[in-house]
Amino acid sequence: MSGKNTTADVPHFSMYIDGEWVDTGASYEIRSSATEELVATVARGDLEHADRAVAAAKAAHEEGTWRRTSPAERSAILQRVTERFAERTEELALLHAQEIGATIRMCEPFHFGASLGHMQYLAELAGRYEFESGGPNLHPVLAAGKTRREPIGVCAAIVPWNIPLVLSVWKVFPALGAGNTVVIKPDEHAPLMLIELAREFEAAGLPPGVFNVITGEGEIVGARLAEHPDVRKIGFTGSTAVGKEIMRAAAGNVKKITLELGGKGPNIVLDDADLETAVDGSLFAFLAHSGQGCESGTRLLLQSAIHDEFVERMVRRIKTLVIGDPLDYDTDLGPVYSEAQRDRILGYVEAGKAEGATLACGGGVPSGPQFEKGWWVEPTVFTDVTNDMRIAREEIFGPVVSVIRFDTVEEAIAIANDSDYGLSAGVWTQDAQLAFDVAEELEAGMVWINDWHIAPPEYPFGGVKQSGLGREGGPRALDEYTEPKFISFDLSGGVDAKPYGLLFSTPPN
Repeated sequence: MSGKNTTADVPHFSMYIDGEWVDTGASYEIRSSATEELVATVARGDLEHADRAVAAAKAAHEEGTWRRTSPAERSAILQRVTERFAERTEELALLHAQEIGATIRMCEPFHFGASLGHMQYLAELAGRYEFESGGPNLHPVLAAGKTRREPIGVCAAIVPWNIPLVLSVWKVFPALGAGNTVVIKPDEHAPLMLIELAREFEAAGLPPGVFNVITGEGEIVGARLAEHPDVRKIGFTGSTAVGKEIMRAAAGNVKKITLELGGKGPNIVLDDADLETAVDGSLFAFLAHSGQGCESGTRLLLQSAIHDEFVERMVRRIKTLVIGDPLDYDTDLGPVYSEAQRDRILGYVEAGKAEGATLACGGGVPSGPQFEKGWWVEPTVFTDVTNDMRIAREEIFGPVVSVIRFDTVEEAIAIANDSDYGLSAGVWTQDAQLAFDVAEELEAGMVWINDWHIAPPEYPFGGVKQSGLGREGGPRALDEYTEPKFISFDLSGGVDAKPYGLLFSTPPN
C-alpha cells in the first residue's frame, strides 16, 4: 500500500508503522497558511499507534538485522535516500512550502536544500564514524582494553511544525546511522516530508520496524513516547515548557535526551558596523520564515550612536518587502503558520504597546483582498524597549523585533546575557578582534559574526541555559545516539598475575 492516495485532487497520507502503511478512519486536515485551502489529509494516530510503533522498533532492534548491518552499508542506504530526495527537490519543496507556509524562495534553498546538505553529511559520517577504538594498554603485559560505541535501542524523535524536515534529519540520520531503530512523531499538521522520507526508506530496503512515522497530538502521542519504558532516547525540538515536560517524563526510565528548545537571540550592532549589510542581515535574522525559528535574532541591540539611523533604514527597507503569495518567487514574506499563531503574535504586539514600547512599523495584519484569507502579520519593529518587557524576554515566534539601545560594549553583553535563553546570538562590527572578544562573552550555543541563521552540517547546533541540552549535527552527531562500552581483555594467563591477592588470602594447599 502506498503512503499517499489522492481523492478529489486532495492527497491523503498514511502513517508508516512496522513496514506497513496504516490508516485509522480519522484524519487531520492540512490547510494552506495563505489561502486556507485544503492541501492534504493525514491519518490520525493515538496511543495504540504509539505503542504499536515502539513495539515494532523494539522487535526490530532485538532481532538485530539493522544494528548488525555494517556502518558502510548503513551509510550507503542513507546516501541512497538522500539521492532520491534530491531528485524530487522541485516536487517536494513545493509540497513542503504549502505544508508549513514558507515562501518557495525560502523553502527550496533553506528548508529543503539545507536538509539535503545535512542528509549527505550525516550519511557519510555514519560510514567513517569511529565505532570502535583501542585505548592504551592497561598494562604492557597483563591486559588490553578497547572502547565500542553501540546503538542505544529504540530512539524517539518529536519535531515541531516550523522547520520539520531539517530538524528531523538531525535526529533520524544519526540515529539510523548508529544502528538504532526510530519512531518519529512530527507535528500532526506538518508531517508530509517525514512520510515521504518513510517512502524512500522503504524503497531503499530498510528492514520493517527500523523507521516508523506516527502522527498525533503531542499531549497524547508525544507524551506516550516520552514516558514509554521501551524508548531509550528522546530527541525533541520545541518550546522550553514542553521540553521540561519531556525531561520529567523521561526520568521514569532514565532516558537519554537531546533537547533543542526556545530562544530569544540578542543581535548586537556596534557603531562601526557596515550599516547596509547589518540592516539587511538583521532583517534576515528576525524575518526568515516570518520569524518562526527558535534561533531568530529577535532582540536587536543598537549602539546609541547609530540607533536612530539604523531604525530609520530598517523601517524604510521593510516597506520595500513584498508580502503575499508564498508560492510566488517574487514574494519576500509569507503568512505565519496558523490562526492560533497569528493571534498569539498579535497578543504580544498589544503587550508591547501596553508596556510602553514604541511601534516603529507594522503591528497588524496587512490590508488588501489577498489578505482576507490566511494568517498574516506585518513585519513589526518595536523601539524604546527595555530588557524587562515581555516582548524582550518571551519567545514570540513571529515577525517581531524588539530594539534595545545601549552605550558600551560591556552594557550590550550584559543585556544580551540577561535572558533565560541561550541558543543564538550575533554581533556586527568591522573589528575582527572585538567581534571574537564579544562572541566569547555571550552565553549562547551559537554566535554569528556579521551574519545569521548559518548552520553548516559540520558544526554542532544547540543552546545553553533553558535553550536545551546536547547538540545536533557536527562531527560528533552520532555520540548522542550511541553508548560507549569499555572492554578489558586479560593477557596474563594465570592467577598469580591477578590483583585478587589484594582482597583475597592465598588459598591453602
